[in-house]
Amino acid sequence: MHTELIHVGFDNHLSLNRVMAVASPGSAPVKRMVQRGKEGQRAIDLTSGRRTKAVVVLDNDWVALIAITPETFASRASQMRAQTEAVA
Repeated sequence: MHTELIHVGFDNHLSLNRVMAVASPGSAPVKRMVQRGKEGQRAIDLTSGRRTKAVVVLDNDWVALIAITPETFASRASQMRAQTEAVA
């Protein structure tokens, strides 16, 4: 199994293989998840000081805060998967 890295802005990348969910940061449950992640030192801020537009939940109970929208993230993931399938 190889690692697929997806660009999430500002020269930051995430392992697409570890992504479980992508959510908007506005709802109360997502805000609580981010707060718990920060308190437990299990949050990664990849926004480079910008506004958080999406929260990525990883399979190892970490959360990543990114400055691109969930729609943009999903589009990039879809394009990456299509490229991977075309090469295989």
